Order: sequence, then C-alpha cells, then structure tokens
Amino acid sequence: MPHFAHDDLFAPDAIRDPYGYFGALRSEAPVHWNEQYQMWVVTSYERLVWTARHPEYFSSEVALRDNRPPSPTIPEEDMELFAAVRQWMAARFTQNDGAKHKEKRKVVHGYFTPKAMETWRPLVRQTVNDLLDNLQGAGRMDVMQDFATPLTYSIIAGLMDIPPTDRAFVKELCGQMCGFDGNDPSRIRDYAAGVQAVTDYLAPIVAERVREPGDDLLSVICKGEIMGAYTRDEVLANALLLLVAGHETTNDLISNGVLAFTQHSDQFDLLRTDPDARIVGAVEEVLRYDSPLKSIQRVATQDVDMGDGQTVSKDDRVRWVISSANRDPDVFDNPDGMDITRDPNPHVAFGSGVHHCLGATLARLEGQEAFAELARRFEGFELETDPDRLEYLPSVGQRTLLNLPVSMQ
Repeated sequence: MPHFAHDDLFAPDAIRDPYGYFGALRSEAPVHWNEQYQMWVVTSYERLVWTARHPEYFSSEVALRDNRPPSPTIPEEDMELFAAVRQWMAARFTQNDGAKHKEKRKVVHGYFTPKAMETWRPLVRQTVNDLLDNLQGAGRMDVMQDFATPLTYSIIAGLMDIPPTDRAFVKELCGQMCGFDGNDPSRIRDYAAGVQAVTDYLAPIVAERVREPGDDLLSVICKGEIMGAYTRDEVLANALLLLVAGHETTNDLISNGVLAFTQHSDQFDLLRTDPDARIVGAVEEVLRYDSPLKSIQRVATQDVDMGDGQTVSKDDRVRWVISSANRDPDVFDNPDGMDITRDPNPHVAFGSGVHHCLGATLARLEGQEAFAELARRFEGFELETDPDRLEYLPSVGQRTLLNLPVSMQ
C-alpha cells in the first residue's frame, strides 16, 4: 500500500485515483484530521457505516449549522454568494435531521419505491433503445455526452413533466450546478447563478402546479406545500435538487461502468452471456467498483470518541468517503478487482442509514436497462484515448468523467 502523502483533496492524484489516495489513508489512519480543509476524513467501511447510522452525533444540517467557508480558496468577496447557496441547500429535505427529515422525505418517498419505479421501466427501456438506435451505426460514441446524459436527463425531465420545448434550456442551466465542492472560486459563481436561474424558471410552474397538481414528480413535491410540510422556498429547493441529482448520479454510474468494462472485458463478456440474469449483480458491482458519489459531509453535534484516541469535537466537519469504504479489504475480497457475480455485495454507494439515497431505485433502474441493452447489442468497447488523458470533474464529492470516447465492437 502506498504511503499517504498529503491533505489536498483536490490534488490531481486524489481526483484521478481516489482509490489509491484514500486507500493509503484508510491503511494508515481510517479516521484522519485533514488540516488543509479542517475536517475529519473517514475512510474505512466500518467507521463510515457507524457514522452514517448515528445521525444523532453527525448532523445532515450542514448548510444550517456550518457557515464557515467550504474551502480556504474561497475569497472573501464571494462569501455572500456562498451564503446564498447555503440558504438554498438548507431548504432541501436532505438537510434535516430526525423527525423533521422523516416528515419532509415522506412527501416524495412514495414516488421512489421499487414498485412505483417499475412502472417507469418501459419508458426507460424505450429511451435507451431510441438513443442506441441512433448511435449504433456510427460505431463510436462519447458515452457521457451522447448516451448517459441524454438518457438520464430525458427521464427526470419527463418524470417532472418539464415542457419538452424547455428541456434543452433547463439542461444547460443545470450544467452550471455540476459538482460544486467549494474549491474553485469560479465554480461557486457559476453554481450560484445556476441555482438562481433554474429557480426563476421553476417558480411560475410551481405556482401553477400548487394550484392544479397533476401526478408528475414536480406536482408531488408541490403537494408538500399543500400538506403543510414544505414552504414555497422548500418546494423550489427540492424540485431543483431532484432535477439535478435525478440525472447526475446515473450519468456517472453509466459512464464509470462502461469505462470499467473497457478495463475488465471478461466481465462484460460474462454479462453478455445472459444479460437478464446477470444485470442486477453487474449494476451493483459497478456501483461498488467505481461509485458515482465519492463522499458525503456531516457536522458533529457533540464530542464523539472515534476510538484509537481520536475525538471528533462538537461542530467539527466530518466527511466520509464512499469510494474508500467500497474498496475496504476488511469487507470485500479482491476489492480492487471487478466481479459482477460478487455476492454478497454490501456496498454503500448510496450511503447508509436513514439518509440512504432516495433516488437509488431510479438510478438502479436506469443502470440496469442501459447496461443490459449495451450487452445485447455490442461485443465490447474500446477506449479511444489514453486512459491517463481522461479528465474528471475536480470534485471531492462526485466521480464524474467529463468525456468518455469509445468505439463499439
């Protein structure tokens, strides 16, 4: 195992290979104080699950409780913008604890149950086929730009009943909000502008659906206001959250998975032998092997003894690293290998505990339909660039390829 070298979470080696970077940290200090970003970094599976399942110690109310700059690189003149972004973040149902979180999550929970999501499988399957019909003759594609993003955005925009004539415009605005972690000053400006622009767009649509709700996802969110669970600001914040998060995660799942299959062609060959029977295990292994979400942040509500003589103090930031936990050799055999038959596969790609990702059912559904159809149509994929030249979004939270050019065999 390489020696853990530095605390810069945004350094090129940490972005390109989080498994090597955080794996070294997990080996040496599974609960580590990061001096540069003034936070605790939790990298072992056991510690991550423990922190995730003790929300009484580690609060999700990060935007409400923590008004410190997200990064030492944010200039003073941009703190007003950051305050505006924090205000929007604080209005999301995910930024609540305890009974309040349960009440606000309940508004939309029923829409994302496995049974409810199954009703959308034919639409997802048809969308996958339509996209691949258009791409198949070309013999190549940029997986992120030509397939993953058009698929997942089309589905979430359809579920929310965004008018078709507006979807390209809204997609462009949502693109400004991708992967803000607070390290690059220019990105907080783009992010704040994106939040404001999409909110301004959604406001009149929300007002109309509060008056006359339908059965679409945006109307379900609006019913939260009618029920008294959400304020109007919370309706807008949660609509924006689900619009953006509703496609970002699966974009990464699909792109990361195709890249993994270029590196582990034997696993794609195995999937091709029986896509229907193997697809569930294949998607779960992609989620573990190269998780779309790299890490999640919390704030300590009190002093917490983490063992090994380490104490997290009240109000300390705590970031737990999914990428590292999913490669923990104490839990997974051959953790750096890919095995679509892995069973059990207790990965934490969608978090753990009461804040387990609401949209996990949608992401799994889209991933299953995408990879199964790819396996039916193609013998394999070949990367059309040097792997070392692939670029990732400089984010500590997301594992996002900017492009993934492949040829289809």
